[in-house]
Amino acid sequence: METCYTREQIEKAMESLGHKYFHHGAYNVNIIGVRNAATGDEITNKFDDCMTISYKDDNGDWHFNCWKCTTDPGKYWAEHLLNKDGVAILKEGQYRGSHKIRKHQGKYDALCQKGPVKVYRDKNMDDEYDLIEENVHEGVYGINIHKAGSPRLSSARTSRTRSRVCRSSGSGNHDAQLRVRSVAGARLAAATSATASLAASSRRLCAR
Repeated sequence: METCYTREQIEKAMESLGHKYFHHGAYNVNIIGVRNAATGDEITNKFDDCMTISYKDDNGDWHFNCWKCTTDPGKYWAEHLLNKDGVAILKEGQYRGSHKIRKHQGKYDALCQKGPVKVYRDKNMDDEYDLIEENVHEGVYGINIHKAGSPRLSSARTSRTRSRVCRSSGSGNHDAQLRVRSVAGARLAAATSATASLAASSRRLCAR
């Protein structure tokens, strides 16, 4: 499986930011999203971010996976607002214990929001994300981690306003679903990172 980062890079970045990275306990899961910094605030409609998961099993051995995803809302929902305050863009940060495994929109198992997170609200529909501190809201908005709607999707055009979407890519996506199920009994700490640069990388760590 292609991966953008190593577990050690993710761990080092988290700790450099002062965030908690979970080393102890079986299936004490670190779920960390990496937002593409190269595109700035442009709405790209691409799966150009990464979602990583790292945890130890019952034998104390590390497991690490990285999948392509989008951490941002797609163009359609940035222009067709479902909230009067604007489309939600997850703010960089660490949100411990923020998610649990349950049905996404009642359809299939996913990591769904159960605790509050912070989001930017952007409502001017100008094809750019406006990450303005005065427009930050906090609450439970359905910021779920879930698969894309179809294996044929090549863009994130209709990525929902709130959720973090992993690209549906046949066996790779199936592996991701199995991996989620394999840690179903975990203490899902939902370790998420804040804005920072990884070594020798043009990306930055982002929430979820």
